[in-house]
Amino acid sequence: MSQQELYEKTVELIDAANSEDPNIENDNGQEVAKELLYGLRMSDMIERYAPEADAVQKISVRAQHIQRWKSPRSDYSMDRKGYHQWRTNLYKFHANTTAELMQQAGYDNDSIERVKLAIGKKNVKSNPDTQMLEDVAALVFIEHYMLDFATKHPEYEEAKWIDIIRKTWRKMSERGQQFALNNGVQLPEPLIPLIQKSVS
Repeated sequence: MSQQELYEKTVELIDAANSEDPNIENDNGQEVAKELLYGLRMSDMIERYAPEADAVQKISVRAQHIQRWKSPRSDYSMDRKGYHQWRTNLYKFHANTTAELMQQAGYDNDSIERVKLAIGKKNVKSNPDTQMLEDVAALVFIEHYMLDFATKHPEYEEAKWIDIIRKTWRKMSERGQQFALNNGVQLPEPLIPLIQKSVS
């Protein structure tokens, strides 16, 4: 099997897994499984942001939220400790689930380990695969999810929003930040003044 066939088979398996999501979102009038839509948006963004990215980086991006609904936040205590436990276990779950699908497709161990490190959020600033994933995830959040998040939390004051935007900003490399500022993503119009204030 060629490298391209390996990649396509793995993406097919990831999408099949995410198509099982019982949570549905509307995308331009079409109903789509939530995590399938997220994976498609992540892939679209990496093609725009880093068209030179290799297959391993593209798989990491596509699978970042694989079957996320199987590990709900409500399974953990609703405090800071519970939140961190949930996130830590979630990263492992996503990494291991993707590794199993890559093995099923026939990928080599080195490629699988690279994906596990990236999805497991290991060595963000020193591992280019992990940083690529963080950049793409932040850009997708800004373009597709930030405004919806704001709508769901009207109680958040300006200072809280500035903190959220700055935390998102700090996760990105300088390349990612410049991409966002130079029309690489469609900024949510109502939040543009706040975004500009946060990153100035």
